[in-house]
Amino acid sequence: MGFNTLPFIFIFLPVFLAVYYLMPERLRNGVLALGSLVFYLLGTWKRPWCLALLLGLMALTWLSGRKLAGSKPLLVGNLLVLGLCLFGFKYAGLLGSGIALPLGLSFYSFQMAAYVIDVYRGRMEPEECPVSYAAEILMFPKLLSGPLMDPADLKEQMYRRTCTLRELDAGLRDFIIGLSMKVLLANQIGGLWRQVKTIGFESISTPMAWLGLVAYSLQLYLDFCGYSWMAIGVGEMLGFRLPRNFEHPYAARSMRDFWRRWHISLSSWFRDYVYIPLGGSKKGEGRTYLNLLVVWLFTGLWHGSTLNFLLWGLFLFALISLERLGWGKVLRRSQVISRLYMLLVIPLSWMLFAIPSLKDIGSYIGRLFGFSGGTAVHARDFLVYGRQYAVVLVIGLLVSTPLPEKLWRRIRTSPLGTVLLLVLFWVCVYCMAVATNDPFMYFSF
Repeated sequence: MGFNTLPFIFIFLPVFLAVYYLMPERLRNGVLALGSLVFYLLGTWKRPWCLALLLGLMALTWLSGRKLAGSKPLLVGNLLVLGLCLFGFKYAGLLGSGIALPLGLSFYSFQMAAYVIDVYRGRMEPEECPVSYAAEILMFPKLLSGPLMDPADLKEQMYRRTCTLRELDAGLRDFIIGLSMKVLLANQIGGLWRQVKTIGFESISTPMAWLGLVAYSLQLYLDFCGYSWMAIGVGEMLGFRLPRNFEHPYAARSMRDFWRRWHISLSSWFRDYVYIPLGGSKKGEGRTYLNLLVVWLFTGLWHGSTLNFLLWGLFLFALISLERLGWGKVLRRSQVISRLYMLLVIPLSWMLFAIPSLKDIGSYIGRLFGFSGGTAVHARDFLVYGRQYAVVLVIGLLVSTPLPEKLWRRIRTSPLGTVLLLVLFWVCVYCMAVATNDPFMYFSF
C-alpha cells in the first residue's frame, strides 16, 4: 500500500491519525510501532516471510545494541548479517532463485546499520525500550523509501516531539504537494518513457531519444521527490521532522553539486558511514580517489543487481573525479558551460540507470548520437509525442527549478494557497480513481 492510493488516503491514514491523537503521549510510540507494522503487513501479506525478516533483523540489532559499546566483533557480526541480507536478496535473481526483494529492505537495513555503528562509536546511547526502537525502525513514513534519518536525532524525537493542529495542517499541505508531484506530473510524464520503450530503442529518431531521456529524468525526480514530500508531510502530522531529501538537484552546476542535492539522506549516509571511515580526503590524493571509487561502486550495487547499475556508479565516479582534477574550476567560472554540461551528463547518467541491458544501452547511445542502424518510426516522431506531452513536460521542468517553491512559500498558508491545495487534492483523487496508480519507482531499490 503506497501513499498514492485511495485506501491509504481515505482509510489507513485518517484511522491511524485518529487513534494516534486520541492516545496519551506516553503510548504514541507504541501506536506508531503497531500502526507501522500493520502498514508494512498490508504491503507484504502475500509474502509473510518479509515481515519475519524485518522483525528478525530488528530483534538482532536491538539486542546487540545494548552490548555494542566497544565490541568490534559484535558490530562486524551485525553488519555482516545486514549486508548479507541486503545484497543476498538483491543478487539472488542472478542465481535464478526468483525471490523478490523484500519491500523496503534497502532502507531499513541502512537505518539499522547506522544505529549499530553509532552505538558502537559512542555517538548515542543504545535504545533500551524495544517498543521505541520498533517505532524508530518501522516508522511508516520513512520505512519503504526513506529518507534515512540520523539515529541519534530520530531517538531524540521519539521522546521529544509535539503533535498539534499546526503540525497536522503543515503536514497535510506538504503531503498534498508531494501527492500532486507524483500523480499529476510523474505518472503522466512517465507515459512518454513507456512510449519510447514500446516503440523500441532502435526505432526512434535522435530527437525522440533525447526527449525520452528528459522524460525519464523528470519522472524519476518528480516521483521520488514527491514521495519524500509525502513522507515529510506524514512525519509532520505525527510530530516528527524528517530531513529534506532533495534540494533542486537539476539546478546544480556540477555532478558533485548534483549529488549534494539529490537523495541527500542516502548521500549523507555513504559519506558518514563509508567515505569518512575509509579516510575521506585526508590520506592523500590517491587514497581519496580510491575511497570515491568504493563509494560509487557501493552506491551502484545498492541500487540494483544488473550490470548497468555498476556502470552507472563508475560513470558518476569518472565525472566527479574529472571535476576534482580541474574540470570543476571551469564549471564554477562559467555558468553557460556548467549548464550545458549538466544538460548533457544528467540524462546520460539516468540512461545507464534506466536501461538494464548493455545491448539496449548501446542501441540507445547510437540513437542519441545518430550513428545507430535501424529505421525510425518517422523522422518527426518527437514532434508527435512532444505535442502530446508538452504541457506536463514544461510544468515538470518548471517544478524542478527553485522558482515555484519560492512562490509557494508566499501563499502556502493563505486562502489562495488553501484553495489551490484543495483543487490539487481532488484532481489527484480523480486521477487515482480512474487510472492505474503507478507505484513509487524507488520501491524497486
